[in-house]
Amino acid sequence: MTEGSHSDVQPARQGRNWFTAGWIAMGRGLTMFFLGLLAVFLAWFAIVGMSLTLLGFGLFLVPGLVAALRWSANAQRRLTGNTGVRIAEPYAPAPRTEGGWKGAWRKCEAIFTDSATWRDMLWAQCAVTVTGLFAIIPFASLVHGLFGILLPFIWEPVIQAWDGTWYMFVPVRSQDSAWIAGGLGLLEIPVGLLIAPYVLRLHARITHSLLAPTAKARMGRRVEHLARTRTDVVDSSAAEIRRIERDLHDGAQARLLAMGMKLGAAESLLDENPEAVRTLLAETRDASVRALEELRDLVRGIHPPVLADRGLVDAVRSLALESRLQVQVTANLPARPEPAVESAAYFAVCELLANATKHSGARRVLVDIQYRANALAVSVTDDGHGGAGLESGTGLQGVQRRLAAFDGTLGISSPVGGPTTVSLQIPCALTVMP
Repeated sequence: MTEGSHSDVQPARQGRNWFTAGWIAMGRGLTMFFLGLLAVFLAWFAIVGMSLTLLGFGLFLVPGLVAALRWSANAQRRLTGNTGVRIAEPYAPAPRTEGGWKGAWRKCEAIFTDSATWRDMLWAQCAVTVTGLFAIIPFASLVHGLFGILLPFIWEPVIQAWDGTWYMFVPVRSQDSAWIAGGLGLLEIPVGLLIAPYVLRLHARITHSLLAPTAKARMGRRVEHLARTRTDVVDSSAAEIRRIERDLHDGAQARLLAMGMKLGAAESLLDENPEAVRTLLAETRDASVRALEELRDLVRGIHPPVLADRGLVDAVRSLALESRLQVQVTANLPARPEPAVESAAYFAVCELLANATKHSGARRVLVDIQYRANALAVSVTDDGHGGAGLESGTGLQGVQRRLAAFDGTLGISSPVGGPTTVSLQIPCALTVMP
């Protein structure tokens, strides 16, 4: 391609980009407007249901009506997120499900005391009157522009029906003025498409101010998350200590005790039966080897030496070599994460590989380790039969609890028939280890 032809292609591509973006923004704005219109009706129905709680049966109406309003607010949040303005859900956790009047009252109490409920109500009232006007401006510009284009052909019946009309600043009184209006309408349509993305971003910022969690709500959720993860960490640490104690008691300690007894028996038989002593010493040597192996396995289960010495990537590659499956490891880490993060990621991969070996029926596994967006990202994909989930066992739940202590997340994609992909995200900074 020559230089001239390349320069001709770029403006055409840019033209298609703004044209397409304008139509997409216009469609989203129109969708947001009608979604806001639906939210207005849902909000008023919810208010009526709340007023009926004094009569008793409103207790059973309010949760469903507010759930519908929250659905519309969440749909608005998702649409707003497509513009680049992310809005998190601010709702407090729902109370434990109970039947009867008591359960209905607790649900309503949680709804009434949640500030996000009233912010949704405020958004619903503004969704059409304030923010809705911003969302529909580009579409109104399109309709008005089409009307202007049609005016040269329909100006006579229009002015007869309306006793004269104006198009923008042009009084339409004749064919010539109608053609001027048609020219303005022809210009108004691309202007509407051009401003649509900017108007939609302004709408998104206003929506964010109404639907995003407040600073107090974010702090409350953060405190609740920290309290929950602290409890999980304490419980996991206690369980790990009990496991180590059990392994020491049933394994190495028992073998060392047996070694002491055999050495005592060998000492008593030293003068009378040297052959028996030789046999006892050989058994003692074998027992010491097995005890040493068990201690090494125990240490490896607490913190593998290869992880401490060579880092996460080499430790996972060591797991891959020991696995019965065909495990391929790809990685791109410019430096090492913090030791605690490395340990959490390592044991998460251990659990995922164990699950793939025991339950998935997989033959091949791909482990990918990356660092992006200030987080350690690990994905484990197997070609098994799928169907994995947090509800299917305690292993994945344990991984989720371990990651939660670092504000990490666990994502699972496992359709029936496979493949299964488990993704880990752990926020962290990279450190250069000595």
